[in-house]
Amino acid sequence: MPERDGYIPGVPCWADTSQPDPAAAVEFYRGLFGWEFEDAMPPGSEGEYNVARIRGGDVAAVSSPPPGAPPAAMWNTYVWVDSADDAARAARDAGGTVAMEPFDVMDAGRMAVLADPEGAVICVWQPGRHRGARIVNEHGSVNFNTLATRDLAGAKRFYGSVFGWTTLALEAGEMWTLPGYGDHLEAATPGLRRQMAEMGAPPGFEDVVASIQPIAAGDRDTPPHWGVTFAVDDARAIAARAAELGAEVVVPPIDAPWTRMTVIRDPQGATFVASQFVPENRDVVPPR
Repeated sequence: MPERDGYIPGVPCWADTSQPDPAAAVEFYRGLFGWEFEDAMPPGSEGEYNVARIRGGDVAAVSSPPPGAPPAAMWNTYVWVDSADDAARAARDAGGTVAMEPFDVMDAGRMAVLADPEGAVICVWQPGRHRGARIVNEHGSVNFNTLATRDLAGAKRFYGSVFGWTTLALEAGEMWTLPGYGDHLEAATPGLRRQMAEMGAPPGFEDVVASIQPIAAGDRDTPPHWGVTFAVDDARAIAARAAELGAEVVVPPIDAPWTRMTVIRDPQGATFVASQFVPENRDVVPPR
């Protein structure tokens, strides 16, 4: 897939993981995905921000925890916006909170950390020099972001107000859509709509920007949260390699619509999904 050079407002554009021991996390993800790393922080900085790359293109990052944050490992999702300040105001107006007020990240951009009314945390990114992930939808790069929620109606109101998202109902579940996103993708990759239709994608799928995972009614332990999915060539091989590197395979590879996926918790506790595109799984009944 061609490298990305920026996004449009309302589209997830970046992911990073904060880790108590970033050096150990760098070694884990280098061993798992083959990422190359460079610390983007100026010399002498207290924290680390290790940008991961494939073929020289940015894919994600591993950082030390933000000042004052608990030393918990987690993956974070960023959405591209025109103004981090406007997004923070919109989040408050929609019943959410601003966990971290808008601030400049040197010349890279401006960001804020928001929480929806249930407490699921999402970051917004107003681009400067940094223009989000350049490599996506291929092995070792992000190909989806998912909201786990107990209040779908409330989530629709919040994210519709803040980002202009709507939803698309599919057999596999509901997806977040951004009206007009398909036009942007078609302009960047002419023929994309035709290719998706030939593969059997439903009408409107070209506008999908993220997915929704309802938290089971009896599950009182899982907090609402945003999760990250990485594309992989072989989900079984990735699960085996993750275990060799000290991770926990929370959900062994299973077949789902269009994919074979596995859930992995890295050695410091950050959970993510690895997903292999499997066209022959098109009609697989989704796991419940």
